[in-house]
Amino acid sequence: MKIAVIGAGGFVGSRLVRKLRSEGHEVGAHDRSTGVDLLTGEGVPEALAGAEVVVNTIDAPSFDEAAVPFFRTTTETLLRAAERARVGNVVLLSIVGIDQVPEVEYYRAKLEQERLVEAGPVPYTIVRATQFMDFVEAIMSWTTSGDTVRLPTTRIQPVAVDEVVDTLAEAATTPPRNGVVNVAGPDVIPLDDLGRLTLRVHPDGRDVVLDEDAGLFGQVPRDAVTAPPGSRLGTTSYEQWLQERQDA
Repeated sequence: MKIAVIGAGGFVGSRLVRKLRSEGHEVGAHDRSTGVDLLTGEGVPEALAGAEVVVNTIDAPSFDEAAVPFFRTTTETLLRAAERARVGNVVLLSIVGIDQVPEVEYYRAKLEQERLVEAGPVPYTIVRATQFMDFVEAIMSWTTSGDTVRLPTTRIQPVAVDEVVDTLAEAATTPPRNGVVNVAGPDVIPLDDLGRLTLRVHPDGRDVVLDEDAGLFGQVPRDAVTAPPGSRLGTTSYEQWLQERQDA
């Protein structure tokens, strides 16, 4: 199968390219470094020429209001090119629960991206994932001041990136669902406890303090970004993932 991956140099895209190639697929790996720019349209028709499937894993350069026009423009560009190239399936990487958190600009932007795909001219599958385990430390850094990490009790269901990649690969190599597939980790953990667990396994002198208003996730209702019923659940727990990193 010939598959175009957009955002192939990124955190998820690079892993997806390796996964699909290991399965024997012909994969075009595209991003701005290869001359493909969804904002300007440069290189997009060439990237999709002959592709049966396109997977969109690009991310916005910021989490603020600028994400809305970024996702709108890039998605419209990709959908027009996919229709012209007669692509049979557009696979989009998105986020679990974004329709439950209207206060967060970035989530509103991703939700608009989803709606454009749903209303677009090409069959599609949207893969919504919970927060990647790799990003927990970044989330903690947003609310760190000195030796204190302020975190709310918002419930998080962190997922291993390789399990998201497996789900994207399956979506790319099976018929389009014209719907959403949710993928999440096996455990739901309050974010403040997630921070304490992280620092217990990888201590660095910081302590976690409960603050329900801290950071982006202070705007997220308690269970809004956990997996809904019927989601695909991974098998790697966050504690197991932390331990494996420590042992590596």
